[in-house]
Amino acid sequence: MKNPKYLVFILILAIVAFFAGKVLLFANSAENTKQEAAKISPDNEVSISIESGMTFSDITEAAGVSSSTQELLTATKDVYDLAKIKAGKNVLFYFDKQTNDFHKLIYQTNSETELILNKTNNVWLAELKTIDYEVRIKTVSGTISTSFYQSALDQNIDERAIMGLADVFAWTVDFGMGIKEGDTYKFIYEERYRDGQYIMPGKILAAVFNNDGEEKEGYYFKEGVDADGEDLDGYYNLKGESLQKMFLKNPVDFRYISSGFTTGRRYVEAFNVSTGHRAIDYAASLGTPIRAIGDGVVTYAGWSKAGYGNLTSIRHNSTYSSNYAHQSKMYVKVGQHVKQGQVIGAVGSTGFSTGPHLHFEIVQNGTKINPLTLDMPSEKNLTEDKMPEFLDSIKDWQKQLHE
Repeated sequence: MKNPKYLVFILILAIVAFFAGKVLLFANSAENTKQEAAKISPDNEVSISIESGMTFSDITEAAGVSSSTQELLTATKDVYDLAKIKAGKNVLFYFDKQTNDFHKLIYQTNSETELILNKTNNVWLAELKTIDYEVRIKTVSGTISTSFYQSALDQNIDERAIMGLADVFAWTVDFGMGIKEGDTYKFIYEERYRDGQYIMPGKILAAVFNNDGEEKEGYYFKEGVDADGEDLDGYYNLKGESLQKMFLKNPVDFRYISSGFTTGRRYVEAFNVSTGHRAIDYAASLGTPIRAIGDGVVTYAGWSKAGYGNLTSIRHNSTYSSNYAHQSKMYVKVGQHVKQGQVIGAVGSTGFSTGPHLHFEIVQNGTKINPLTLDMPSEKNLTEDKMPEFLDSIKDWQKQLHE
């Protein structure tokens, strides 16, 4: 039999070895954790907020890398013009934690892309990269008691998503005067997240709006891309008809219609005159943005001696033109091409006017017509060969809208 003292000694050695192993394992684990952390965040990040009037040189100087300004401008000239940087955004500069060398810059150019510059082998390389958002799908619905906007806000829906839905039905629902108490809506849209944080709403995917007993549906569909790589997409009803019309329903967000379209004479007491009114007057707050109802070319932008005050006229095609009178400000000039929905001026009370409003006219083949009774066909409809693909792509959205 072995000596008991020897056995005790062996036992003590075993215990010491066990705990020594634990300590070594813990130390290795801690070191591995440090190494993993270094892999996750190897840089120091410096964020410079762009203030009004700042140039790119001011930004690099604030970040402490002014010596790199020209290199960065040269590297990005064929990818993105850094002169376009906008106040209110941030430019991110990355410095190596060990050497403090500046080696990376990121600037988000818009909601979809960001400019990334990396220094590789002492050479700056620039790329415009599409932002990879995490997209979550959200469905909301409601019943209107006062206004669609307020109903959606009461549900804590992002204001940008609310306006997105209004844009989908801008040609078919009169959000200024046509909304009725009891109208209902339901829509499915994207929410965009980045690094786990909510950033903004994405596309409206599908929507149904019950307005004064009439149900209107709209579904997003992408047909493909054009020669310039731009998406060929839009919103369509179940028949494949585009919800987008040639003209917007209203050129301004208004409080009420203060004067309707008349073919006879009307007496205006403030000016002691009788005059015709082949137009619609939209009462709105001073400065409210005025939008072009359709694509076209500005044929007049200036003061009118005929009582219109500041007047803008837009020729849309050989048949139609539109007039926007009494503006406080005008943002376009003669010969300028404008797009549907583009802000062209602001509501005012110039000329023959007794208060802030937009005097709006549509002219068809030289004759002023009632804008409220103009029913324009859809500008673009899906071709017959696209309909099976379209109907297949929306069947799940359609089911969810009517659950």
